[in-house]
Amino acid sequence: MLMNQKESTPLNKSLISPTPPKAKKIDKHLEIHGDLRVDSYFWLNQREQPEVLEYLEQENAYAEAMMADTVPLQKELFDEMKARYKEDDASLPYFFNQYWYIVRYESGHEHPLFTRKYQTLDNAEELLLDVNILAEPHNFFEVGSVAVSPNNELISYSSDMLGRRIYTVNFKNLVTDEVLQDQIPNTTGKVVWANDNRHVFYIRKDDSLRAYKVFLHELGTDSSQDVLVFHEEDETFDVNVYKTKSQEYIFIASSSTNSDEHRFIPAGDVLATWQIIEPREEDLEYAVEHFRDEFYIITNIDEATNFKIVKSKVSEPGKKNWIEVIPHREEVLLEGFEIFSRYLVLEEREEGLLQIKIIDNEEKSVHFLPFSDPTYTAYIGLNLEFDTDKLRYGYTSLTQPSATYEYDMNARTTELLKQQEVLGGDFDARNYISERVWAPARDGEEIAISLVYHKDTPRDAATPLLLYGYGSYGHTVDVSFSNVRLSLLNRGFVYAIAHVRGGEYLGREWYEEGRMLQKKNTFFDFIDAAKYLVQQGYTSSPHLYAMGGSAGGLLVGAVMNYEPQLFNGIVAQVPFVDVVTTMLDETIPLTTGEFDEWGNPKDAEYYEYMKSYSPYDNVTAKNYPHLLITTGLHDSQVQYWEPAKWTAKLRDLKTDDNLLLFKTDMSSGHGGASGRFESLKEDALEFAFLLKLENKTDGK
Repeated sequence: MLMNQKESTPLNKSLISPTPPKAKKIDKHLEIHGDLRVDSYFWLNQREQPEVLEYLEQENAYAEAMMADTVPLQKELFDEMKARYKEDDASLPYFFNQYWYIVRYESGHEHPLFTRKYQTLDNAEELLLDVNILAEPHNFFEVGSVAVSPNNELISYSSDMLGRRIYTVNFKNLVTDEVLQDQIPNTTGKVVWANDNRHVFYIRKDDSLRAYKVFLHELGTDSSQDVLVFHEEDETFDVNVYKTKSQEYIFIASSSTNSDEHRFIPAGDVLATWQIIEPREEDLEYAVEHFRDEFYIITNIDEATNFKIVKSKVSEPGKKNWIEVIPHREEVLLEGFEIFSRYLVLEEREEGLLQIKIIDNEEKSVHFLPFSDPTYTAYIGLNLEFDTDKLRYGYTSLTQPSATYEYDMNARTTELLKQQEVLGGDFDARNYISERVWAPARDGEEIAISLVYHKDTPRDAATPLLLYGYGSYGHTVDVSFSNVRLSLLNRGFVYAIAHVRGGEYLGREWYEEGRMLQKKNTFFDFIDAAKYLVQQGYTSSPHLYAMGGSAGGLLVGAVMNYEPQLFNGIVAQVPFVDVVTTMLDETIPLTTGEFDEWGNPKDAEYYEYMKSYSPYDNVTAKNYPHLLITTGLHDSQVQYWEPAKWTAKLRDLKTDDNLLLFKTDMSSGHGGASGRFESLKEDALEFAFLLKLENKTDGK
């Protein structure tokens, strides 16, 4: 039964409130290209200053006071969200190198247990790591990765105790259950074992948190003695290290937004000379996998905008020897592939929807897996074996919980292995409707919008609708099921995703048209999508809400400046809103690696363009929507001071009496609170904010 929010939890409509904090002004003159900007809140970037922390705490106290009337609702939301999760849940087992591996949770605990069973699932469980014990002394604790040595006797595990995504690596002997003395600080968290079981490769970060150096560590030695294997000196690139599916080669990948360079050695010879597949060049992207005596490479070479697959001999890996396997197609974005002895499986995107294509190399036949939802996500799962007819793949939609299937590529039969359980008694997939509609953009393009709502929710001007967007880095926000979202849908909200430019929903060109000097297309697409939903009668501006995080926070922040009356309320999560100042400061984490995404403002053309849309630089004296802004003090992706400065400037200039709430998690970073259920409290706060506004709107 559809729950009426006002009947479920009456809210206090009183606007009587404490005085909002007012940050002091200290003018900082910032001049470049003959243009002077005066930043009155620049001082808020001094994280260690007591006055800064005091201001953040004042904002937290104000937000808490203004949301005090929703405390019962927040608890109600948290309890029902948590109740939908199976507390003693476990991952689908996967088999690798003689063991079945399982990650599971126990009732009453926030963190996972990493376990395995030898040969068969009937054998006794072996506990590799109990993260609950490790996390107990800390306010924040997150495990980055767990990696098992080839001889199955050792593990590495990395942990972050601040939320800044800087991980310390430790090692454990699984035979003796002893934690080794070896410890490696300041890493990306990823570890790759060499096949000798004595050496590991890992990556360190520089002062700006760019992954830039690959080291070789020998067990039993101090990390200060580790050998530098590779130093990425170009500040627009970062590095990754990985082992091929075959376990025969270790790769170092250097990547920028539009260029890649891969080098490799045999996994059994850590002293071998690293060999480059193809030296980096502007606009040449590629990624590599190994099978038998060949490398399979997905690349955009020869103007293959939507990518193609080539292969070469391991002994002759350069591009002059690349042989085409899967050609480029204008209408299909090739996103990934998986190699089997008999089959090549492709992950493709056509007209926004992901498809899984099976190529039988023996029979020379091709077929697709059948999917029927109007909007969905399908993806190749974890497939560690070459010599098999079985393909694991994942599937989810806005109305279907995430599921993992095993598909027999020879018999063409499908078996459900595991589906996300939704407990709590308030979910039946038949009660929800999903749609995909196309909104006309102002320049003639069409923007896809995915929607989901309860079947009893009316489609009219009084219906509340939450529109979500991102639109950067080529990242596509694919649809997926959400336990949490049910709490909005069951209270009469429509939830929608605008697949705006800047992502790759409609191919690589869709991304190219939403970055650099075409970035404003991202914002205009979101605005046009919102207006279309109003025009089509799904909602109206007094009941329309927007949400975006990180670069999605930039999106909603820019949209708010362009169309301040379009939305009743906005939730901006860890928002990237001070674009110009951040992109001019190369000491800030990740700045240099993003020049190919936003442009370099040291170039006057890019400076002027960024300044024209940067949310912080374009705050003016006018009415704005209700706002909830969130951040983490230790955020490594978007520094806390960006939303802090934005909030202070909005408080000073806005001319309305709408809510402006700013909440800083003083113990976490970009990803929010650690632990399985703690993050639900953040969701409950955001939903309570939206429902509070909707209650007030209904009362007008």
